[in-house]
Amino acid sequence: MEKEKRNLETICVQAGWTPKKGEPRVLPIYQSTTFKYETSDQMAKLFDLEESGYFYTRLQNPTNDAVANKIAQLEGGVAAMLTASGQAAIFYAIFNICSAGDHLVSASAIYGGTFNLFGVTLKKLGIDVTFVDQDAPAEEIIKAFRPNTKVLFAETISNPAMNVLDIEKFAKIAHSQGVPLILDNTFPTPINCRPFEWGADIVVHSTTKYMDGHATSVGGAIVDSGNFDWDAYPDKFPGLTQPDESYHGLTYTKSFGKGAYITKATVQLMRDLGSAQSPQNAFLINIGLETLHLRMPRHCENAVKVAEFLQSRPEVAWVNHPQLKGNKSYELAKKYMPDGTCGVMTFGLKGGREVSVNFMDNLKLVAIVTHVADARTCVLHPASHTHRQLSDEQLIAAGVAPDLIRLSIGIENADDIIKDIEQALDQLSVK
Repeated sequence: MEKEKRNLETICVQAGWTPKKGEPRVLPIYQSTTFKYETSDQMAKLFDLEESGYFYTRLQNPTNDAVANKIAQLEGGVAAMLTASGQAAIFYAIFNICSAGDHLVSASAIYGGTFNLFGVTLKKLGIDVTFVDQDAPAEEIIKAFRPNTKVLFAETISNPAMNVLDIEKFAKIAHSQGVPLILDNTFPTPINCRPFEWGADIVVHSTTKYMDGHATSVGGAIVDSGNFDWDAYPDKFPGLTQPDESYHGLTYTKSFGKGAYITKATVQLMRDLGSAQSPQNAFLINIGLETLHLRMPRHCENAVKVAEFLQSRPEVAWVNHPQLKGNKSYELAKKYMPDGTCGVMTFGLKGGREVSVNFMDNLKLVAIVTHVADARTCVLHPASHTHRQLSDEQLIAAGVAPDLIRLSIGIENADDIIKDIEQALDQLSVK
């Protein structure tokens, strides 16, 4: 970590890699599976965690560590690790402190892949989940906790519901129950939201989205604030506070202090499960991070213009973006994300599924893709794509309205985006 406090813009460009005399100015790609040492004893100390260093890229790699360091600094955390995808980051973040017989509480308005991970896959591993309405009163949410609850999870801006989380409320709930608050901060990024400043303990990202920003590389990241006191609950978090026999009885909190959580995730989970990010992808994400502070304001500015335009059209039944006045998340967005939220929005067209499909087919500049948070504007209709096997009744039960269109606004000229949407709307028969 760099000790001098720097602004986010400078961290985006400069943090993580500081070349010495004669070294490359740009972060190199250490495209090597393994690293050489002079003696057997040197290697043995690395395997025993007695010394830090590189020996196999599945566990650590200089390119990956530089990018993880940058993301940790952006979030204001003490340590971070990269994973092969955002899904892997969420799984590792939970599985690092939960095991068979444990329980977690999660907001229900979360990305569908995460909902399935918690509600189906983790249950197969013996980890149970209770989903709660994040807007419910604190006393109602607390009722979902059990003696074996280990985590409270939510998204700072939910995908695709676009609900802004009351982070302070959730942090107080988690800490009153002696568990960490883990937040997915993918949509706003640390440029627009810094969850640790509001009491969150661990943050996860799909770096595939805005951090990369150009749809080139899948990846994930976990960042630890270093603020949660694992030793205050030794029986609840034995994996961190009790000896690990796979490392000769080493105890992570005693040996690594504030770095205990990320160290354990690296030397246990990455060792055994192996969802490692490639150095090539880390290199590409770093390039994206260098302009993150420039892109996010443009995404948000364009999104507000497009959302206001959509509101003005008679074909549009509703528009959901947190920065729109009157939106249910408007006040929370002003509190936690005063400089902007993200470029993603949802809206519905009068006439339902068929009209939505016709509208999307009429678009020329805006691309139909299974992606969000790209520099290029893109669109998806869940009822026709990701949830196409469901009936309208089943879609509503799943929280996905048949008319819901997810629109991710890029950094093109806003007038050009609006013109494309306008011509697509003009071709619809529903007025």
